[in-house]
Amino acid sequence: MYAVIKTGGKQHKVQAGDVIEVERLVHEGDTITFQPLLVVEDDGTTHAGAGAAKALVTASPLGEKKGDKIKIFKYRPKSGYARRQGHRQTLTMLEITGVSLDGKPAAKRAAAKEAEPATADATEEKPSAPKAPAKKSTAKVPAKKTTAKKTTSKKTAAE
Repeated sequence: MYAVIKTGGKQHKVQAGDVIEVERLVHEGDTITFQPLLVVEDDGTTHAGAGAAKALVTASPLGEKKGDKIKIFKYRPKSGYARRQGHRQTLTMLEITGVSLDGKPAAKRAAAKEAEPATADATEEKPSAPKAPAKKSTAKVPAKKTTAKKTTSKKTAAE
């Protein structure tokens, strides 16, 4: 099972056991939880929106480090303007410990599915009633009103 989480203005595709680098997070304790944007289960079922709102991604912080240096150079020709600057972003290393749907670990959920007995009623197909044809609208649409353009004559200087 994997999930897509959003942190630091970026989206990351994660699954249990992954180690990712995200922009610096201020955290307390030894776990961080995320609300995923999208969750895809092992059987191929995709949950997004309200279905993914119940899901939970847990991670444990491994530490912080600095990212690669970015060089910034501003230059305006023929004016003597040149500025140099550098930046190194602070990153937090996270190890994804679990992706769960409905707040339960995936292993417990799979065991619960196997424990449920299959009923005969669930496998039988119920006959469906024939659908009525859609009614056509008989409302009349009013015709567009047309207006005559007013014509004005120009007076000449002789009059």
